[in-house]
Amino acid sequence: MTDPTPRIAASFARQGLMQTLGARLVEVAHGRVRIDAPVTDAVCQQHGAGHAGLTFALGDTAAGYAALTLIPEGSEVMTAEIKINLLRPAVGDRLEARGEVLKPGRRLIVVKADIFALTGDRETLVATMLGTMVPVDA
Repeated sequence: MTDPTPRIAASFARQGLMQTLGARLVEVAHGRVRIDAPVTDAVCQQHGAGHAGLTFALGDTAAGYAALTLIPEGSEVMTAEIKINLLRPAVGDRLEARGEVLKPGRRLIVVKADIFALTGDRETLVATMLGTMVPVDA
């Protein structure tokens, strides 16, 4: 298999929401992607924690790109469904989403993402997601 990093990086660079959130592509591997973003006042809810929308967007994006690493060039993926469990407030300097493919398939790709709040070298699991991606023609 060829290195999926250039393809994922090029697609990620076109993600307007990820740019708005200040997100970075941290790691790309076959079936795995990590994305992080700063927790700033602009993405916090009224209690000072990172908003669930930030958590969801990072997790969905990391899981989707994890799926994209395993399908042929010229194809894309779309989220068919995804569930999130918010486990604790997203309090930290950054959030990092770790997307992973659980079961690849031709029509359905089952994915998961765990989202961590990072402060220094401390990480706290704040959410977990499980979903299904569907390959589509680009």
